[in-house]
Order: sequence, then C-alpha cells, then structure tokens
Amino acid sequence: MPKIALIQQAYNGSREASMEHTKKAILEAASNGAQLVCLQELHTREYFCQCEDPAFFDYAHNFADDVAYFSDVAKQARVVLVSSFFENRPAGMYHNTAVVFESNGEIAGKYRKMHIPDDPQFYEKFYFTPGDLGFEPIDTSVGRLGVLVCWDQWYPEAARIMALKGADMLIYPTAIGWFDEDSEAEKTRQLEAWIAVQRGHSVANGLPVVAINRVGFEPCLSFAQACEFWNGDLQKKEFPSTQGIRFWGNSFAFGAQGELLAQADSHTQHTLLVDIDFKRSEEVRRMWPFLRDRRIEAFDPLLKRFCD
Repeated sequence: MPKIALIQQAYNGSREASMEHTKKAILEAASNGAQLVCLQELHTREYFCQCEDPAFFDYAHNFADDVAYFSDVAKQARVVLVSSFFENRPAGMYHNTAVVFESNGEIAGKYRKMHIPDDPQFYEKFYFTPGDLGFEPIDTSVGRLGVLVCWDQWYPEAARIMALKGADMLIYPTAIGWFDEDSEAEKTRQLEAWIAVQRGHSVANGLPVVAINRVGFEPCLSFAQACEFWNGDLQKKEFPSTQGIRFWGNSFAFGAQGELLAQADSHTQHTLLVDIDFKRSEEVRRMWPFLRDRRIEAFDPLLKRFCD
C-alpha cells in the first residue's frame, strides 16, 4: 500500500523559485513517508496559455534542464516522481509532457498530453502538439501508473484504455480554475462537474484516481508583461490585469470504488498524504465486473467523430 503525496501549489514568481519551492515540498513529503509524489501541470511556470504569444515558446527550451533537475530531486528524495513540463522537439513542435522518474532518478517513462483544449484563456492548441505516445501505463517500483494530463480527465476513453492496459491507478496533473466574473453558482457547477467526472472514472474502472491542481490567481499576461510582473516581491504587487484565472485547487484522491480518501481546499498550498491500496481494485472488480460485461462488438461508433 504505497503512501502518495499530492503537492498543490501556487506559482512562486519565477521558474527558479518554483523549482526550489517544489523541491522542498518533495523532500518534506519523502521525510513523511511518501513513496510516490505527484505534481501539478506545468509546475515550473505560470499558466502561460492564457494568451497566444509566440515568445512563450522560449519556456520549452528549459525542458532538458528541468528534467535533469527533477531527476536529481527524485534520486535525492528516493521517491517515484510524476512531473509536468513544456517539452521542445524540432522547431515548431512542442508538447505538454508528464515525465515519471524512478526513485533512483532514472526516467521510467513519459506521457504527452493527448487532448488539447482551446477555450478562452486556455489556448493550449496554440502551444502544444497532440501527444504521439498513446495511452500507455508507466511501470515503476510503486506500480503501473496511468498518467494523463488535465483536459484528458474529461474523456472516459482515456481512463478506460489505461485500465485495459493494466494501470494500477490514474494520475492527472492539472491546471484548472474559475474566472472571477463567474457567478458563485457557476463556479460550484464547474467544480462539482470536475470532481464528478473523475470519480466516475474511478467507479467505472475500479481504479484509484488522483488529481493535482494548482491554486492562486494568475493574471492574463503577454510574455513581455510576464517577464516584468513575475519578479520581485509578489506580496507587494497589484495585478496588472483583473483578467485571469483563479485556480481552484481541490486536489483529491479517490479509492477504487470512488470513495474520497483526501481532498485539499480551493486556496491553500498544501501537500496531501494518502495511503492507497491497489489490492482494492480486485475486490471492487469482483463485485462490479464492468470490464467483463463490456459489449466491445458494438463499440464501433466510438471511432466516429459523431454519428450523423
């Protein structure tokens, strides 16, 4: 029964400050017994996808350095680590990539985000090429990890394929939040839907599910504005724009039957520590044999965009 840490953080003002803050949180989680540590989506940077600015592609050039840094952290902490970076390949091809490190610092595997959103202030299609590694669980010393990223969490097909390929759990590094102008009722509907759809993946597949979200308000800034703003004492600064995203946190862990094991709040930087029993999946699937009863011969329509 591995102990898992979910590290929910706000952006700390610079890549270097965020990496150092995250390192401290990982080492603290390890000292408290964590064997698997999971980080939020794009954790070394602000959520830059709020506007379309080609200059932000420069962030991807830190990919190799970021991987080397967190490889060393995983080795130092002796934990399996699920991280999330802006990956550069050839010019003009970039990915939103989760990298999983083994406890000796070696790369156990990686997953490139498959479903890419394009909503107001979530302009990810401008930045990220859809993943080309498929839905493949990553084998580690703590189990087979079904790592997906953020927008993937709304798609039952992704969760189901990971389950069919033998994942022991589903892990979703995430960056999602509200707009301040949304009504309180709308904010509640969005948060509840986000939790419900992932709990559904747990129930439907008999798997533990965890999601790690960021917290705090981040203004919508161009690259030049971001370089100017994200420096110095953030506590003394006023946001240059009221337009932005207030990330809603609420990182959580569900057990294999959809039972809530742990949940953070909507505004605090916090590390959740939770023991997750992978053996519960067999118990649940014996009681609810959803995988057995699938009518796969009737599923061809799923390969169509829409059945007109």
